[in-house]
Amino acid sequence: QVQLVESGGGLVQPGGSLRLSCSASGRTFGNYAMGWFRQAPGKEREFVASIKWSEALTYYADSVKGRFTISGHNAKNMVYLQMNSLKPEDTAVYYCAVASFSGGFGYSPRRSSEYDYWGQGTQVTVSS
Repeated sequence: QVQLVESGGGLVQPGGSLRLSCSASGRTFGNYAMGWFRQAPGKEREFVASIKWSEALTYYADSVKGRFTISGHNAKNMVYLQMNSLKPEDTAVYYCAVASFSGGFGYSPRRSSEYDYWGQGTQVTVSS
């Protein structure tokens, strides 16, 4: 059984920063990737960022590129999402996920269907 636990969400003013953390436990993974998704009220879940450990490859949604940074520790099954210059439209529940198969060389998973395990989510609210 795989468990993913997110932390670090909260309320922040526009222009502020937050750092989300996610810990994965329960099994070891081979060539895998970890990612962050988010879901705002009334909207579908959308991809935010992913990291593929075997290539140290990251990939970002256009909406967060240049503002968010994904990082982590492969051996510790930890992934982080540093969020800077936050905007009200970043308000959402943020989910951590693991893709047990990370695809071919030069590709980091970015579709919900590619991820096998999901956390419960952490709320991020950007408001003045």
